[in-house]
Amino acid sequence: MIVTERLRLREMTKNDEENLMEIFSDPIAMQYYPSTKTREDAQRWIQWNLDNYQKHGAGLWICEVKENGMFVGQCGIVPQIVDGVPEMEIGYLFARTHWGNGYATEAAVAAKDFGFKELHQPKLISMIYKPNTPSIKVAERVGMTLEKETLIKGRETLIYSIHAK
Repeated sequence: MIVTERLRLREMTKNDEENLMEIFSDPIAMQYYPSTKTREDAQRWIQWNLDNYQKHGAGLWICEVKENGMFVGQCGIVPQIVDGVPEMEIGYLFARTHWGNGYATEAAVAAKDFGFKELHQPKLISMIYKPNTPSIKVAERVGMTLEKETLIKGRETLIYSIHAK
């Protein structure tokens, strides 16, 4: 578990389906993804993260308000392949009702620190669908800069990165 000023980031469990559906079923929250997701998709998502915790020591974590345990989103570090190269990505996706509170940035900074200090990654990236201005702003607030533009699954994707100091 990671604790920040306002948030607690914890591993997902099979019981987080309802939390994730708050995001996955919302077409506005999912506007930069190919589509919304079903409950079956949410269960596969949870299993993917459980596998990532075992294989990579990280995955997407559930983000909750520290003082009351309220679910606000998910953030963490996941493996990706970009142009044939394995990378570790800081990913974040928050419930629309909690946008604009700085939670994504706070969680992404914690994920960055974990990636460098605990996972000893030399570099972390964020893969952002080109029109997703809010995610670009989060990446920049975390200290990332635009590395390149590429196609991921046929979509124009910006690769932001930051290197360990």
